Amino acid sequence: HLSGDIDYSGDSFASYPNGLAAVFGPDAIPQAGLIQIFLFVGFLELGVMKDVTGEAEFPGDFRNGALDFGWDTFDEDTKLTKRAVELNNGRA
Repeated sequence: HLSGDIDYSGDSFASYPNGLAAVFGPDAIPQAGLIQIFLFVGFLELGVMKDVTGEAEFPGDFRNGALDFGWDTFDEDTKLTKRAVELNNGRA
C-alpha cells in the first residue's frame, strides 16, 4: 500500500483491503470512489488510448506519430523479439 492519506477525511491507503474485499467487503472503497475510477478509466479508453492518426503498426500501438523512444530504429527481428517479451510478461 502507498503511504499517506487517500482523501481529506484522513482515510489512509492501508485502511482499505486488497482484492475483491476492496470492492465488496465491509471496509470497501466508497461507491463514489468506484464511480470515479470507472469514469476515469472509461475516459482513458474512449478519449486517450486510441489510434488517432491511423499509423499503428500493431494492436496497442498508441504512439500516434508523437512518441517513438527509438522504436523505429530497430530492425524487424528486434521488434518481434521485444513484442514477444511484452506478451510473455503479460503487458500486451
